Amino acid sequence: MNHPTRRTTLALGAAALAAPAIAADYPTRPVRIIVPYTPGGTTDIATRLVADPLSKALGQPVVVENRPGANSIVGAAAAASSPPDGYTLVMVLPAHAANATLQAGKLPFDPIAGFAPVSLVVTAPLVLAGSPNIPGRTLRDYLDYARKNPGKMNYGSSGIGATAHLAMELLKMRTGVQMEHVPYRGTQPALQDLMAGAIGLLFDTYSTLKPQFEAGTIRPLGIAAAERTAFAPDLPTIIEGGLDGFVASSWCMLLAPARTPQPILDRIAEETGRIVREPAMATKLQDLGFVVEGRPPGPTGDFLRAEVARWGEVIRTAKVTVE
Repeated sequence: MNHPTRRTTLALGAAALAAPAIAADYPTRPVRIIVPYTPGGTTDIATRLVADPLSKALGQPVVVENRPGANSIVGAAAAASSPPDGYTLVMVLPAHAANATLQAGKLPFDPIAGFAPVSLVVTAPLVLAGSPNIPGRTLRDYLDYARKNPGKMNYGSSGIGATAHLAMELLKMRTGVQMEHVPYRGTQPALQDLMAGAIGLLFDTYSTLKPQFEAGTIRPLGIAAAERTAFAPDLPTIIEGGLDGFVASSWCMLLAPARTPQPILDRIAEETGRIVREPAMATKLQDLGFVVEGRPPGPTGDFLRAEVARWGEVIRTAKVTVE
């Protein structure tokens, strides 16, 4: 049997003592959360809602830094290359998971191994909206129309590889319905064309689509959630529309650079979970179309790996590529 040397034993003992000390002393200066998108978007709003109470909980300023570019790659790269000391975090969306396949071999970081999972903060089930120019009121009506009128039904998204794009490719795979993809530079121009009838279908978050649902300029066809949500209880699920197990969400996930000490990750995750589950905050998030999560690091890492695998399969099957 190999016995540890005195030096190894001392090193292991020092590490064991250092980990709780790091957690107890952390933080001693401001913490930054990188948002890899422009200000004012869903990710930015969710991050800023959490940042202020997290600052109070940690006793140090929590600064939100917007670093947009290359479908979240610029901001994620800045976080991955930062010291793993708990003072840099990044809030990512499903694009982070999709980039693992779409940008395979081209990224300056590994989307999984380059980061330490902190917390899946919230999810936002995607909602399918239909153009009022298409006859029918239900998901089944729209799919039947597409089958009977080949070449006449197309769909939009906020861009190639976006969750809204991949969710529709998954819908096509599950139903066998052929529809052409029309990618846009963001949600708003796609939504305008949906209202005008230039495209027939669009997946996006409920908070984005809600004003037009209420105005009657687009039709709600279903939500890609396992069950009806508190923020839209009258909106049927796509599962109710006949597609068993069809679930697709946007989400906001906190990550830290790889090798960030586990006690720090646990501390941030615990505080984040408490913040989003606080009744007033939970209500505010639900009003924005979010489902409160606040998961700890272990389940968050499991979720990220599952999303990378799931959307990777869709990307490969549908032969989705980016220029």
